[in-house]
Amino acid sequence: MSEIDRFNQMPEARARTELEACLAVPRWVDELLSGRPYSTVDELLRAADRAAARLSTAEIGAALARHPRIGERAGAGHDGAFSSAEQAAVDSDDVAVAAALAAGNAEYESTFDRVFLIRAAGRSSDEILAELKRRLHNSPEAETAEVVEQLGEIARLRLEQVVAR
Repeated sequence: MSEIDRFNQMPEARARTELEACLAVPRWVDELLSGRPYSTVDELLRAADRAAARLSTAEIGAALARHPRIGERAGAGHDGAFSSAEQAAVDSDDVAVAAALAAGNAEYESTFDRVFLIRAAGRSSDEILAELKRRLHNSPEAETAEVVEQLGEIARLRLEQVVAR
């Protein structure tokens, strides 16, 4: 059985739980569930991208509320396991890195009134810090667009993992 067939045949309750861990937005989850069956993984990912691109301000806030700060340990639960794995390359044991991340997170939150979000998977601590510093100069509108893009990238990576199980 193919990966997409396994996802398509998952009981709805299990599929909902898996999708909620990818992006904590009920409308997004409902749209992806109602789109089943998907013929390919790419079709599922395109549907996820379309839904993520239409996130409202409230939906963005709900999704961000489930993401730990960069450099902080994720909480327990399914989405926490995703976050821990995604931030595996972030060196929070390095005192200088941890201090720079904490300071950057605080400045970002003061500037934009939300947690800094970036797809950490595949990025080093230095790359993440450089992006954080660059994005501090964004306008609120430009930063919202970047956050939506990052949410979409994170959701895509997580969906690929869910389908591959």
